[in-house]
Amino acid sequence: MTITDAPARTGTALRIRGLRRTFGSAVALDGLDLDVAPGELLALLGPSGCGKTTALRVLAGFERPDSGQVLLDGEDIVPVPANRRDTGMVFQSYSLFPHLTAAENVAFGMRMRKVAAAERRTRAAELLQLVGLPDHGGRYPHQLSGGQQQRVALARALALRPRLLLLDEPLSALDAQVRVNLREEIRRLQLELGITTVFVTHDQEEALSMADRVAVMRGGRLEQCATPAELYDRPATAFVASFIGTMNRIPGRLAPDGQAEVLGVTLPVDGPAAGATAFLLRPEALDVTADGPDTVIGSSFHGASTRLRVRLADGTEVKADLPSHAAGAFGAGAAVTVRPQRRPVLAAGEEA
Repeated sequence: MTITDAPARTGTALRIRGLRRTFGSAVALDGLDLDVAPGELLALLGPSGCGKTTALRVLAGFERPDSGQVLLDGEDIVPVPANRRDTGMVFQSYSLFPHLTAAENVAFGMRMRKVAAAERRTRAAELLQLVGLPDHGGRYPHQLSGGQQQRVALARALALRPRLLLLDEPLSALDAQVRVNLREEIRRLQLELGITTVFVTHDQEEALSMADRVAVMRGGRLEQCATPAELYDRPATAFVASFIGTMNRIPGRLAPDGQAEVLGVTLPVDGPAAGATAFLLRPEALDVTADGPDTVIGSSFHGASTRLRVRLADGTEVKADLPSHAAGAFGAGAAVTVRPQRRPVLAAGEEA
């Protein structure tokens, strides 16, 4: 039975408990807890320095945590050396051996495990077929494009049938269209093989389009872990709301009944809002009509939608997304009225 004919794996459960890692006085991980379901693709997302790469390196065995556990199907692998962890790693920089062909790169790990030569060749060929490079096995890295090199790196990571696949910003060095194509290919393979995967990225679009769930990190801690739709529509904190997608911060007040009054409209509030003086609204949650005290100061075309930049009467600048056919009526300098749709809003704390 070939790799592609084999039934999808059920995946491995991953549990992270209380991970803490410091570098001198800097805290990279501050008691991180995460659960990854068997066969799930989880993206770690956050600003630079949030701890996502350190977390991945701990999973891979390249960093030893000060405390905490990494449980694969209930087994704590923290004491296990990196080369015995049964994990596959794909790096941003490909990290292929320049003196080996694509097929030899894929087979390298199997050679280190003393797999028979005939089996190495067969499995390397199957994996190159799986990643869409069946005719590239004899080429050297310098003869491959960046996207092709990353496919070879992915095949190499899968060669030992790891229980856990780790992806460290594997697409960031590629051109935009290659990134889109390859992230779709990675997701297809991950689903086909049923392999539990943790994917680190700084690119929100990649995380939201590829992952089953996204873990948003900040300061070594987990802010929220949820599906992409839940993160976008129901962020748990003002930080998540502002970090995921685009968000407007608009002055308002909290009414005695606990609702928000924003731009003359009363809106329900999600989460705590005591003392709030500003609220967070997505660009698509704002309506724009002709005439009024607000002024259009610019626009950007995005195909089906156009984003207007509007200066409100109080000087606040906001972004509003309209269908492009409707936005054409509002050029720079147009007098308009901006009003929020009746959707739940989040109070904007200092962190937003």
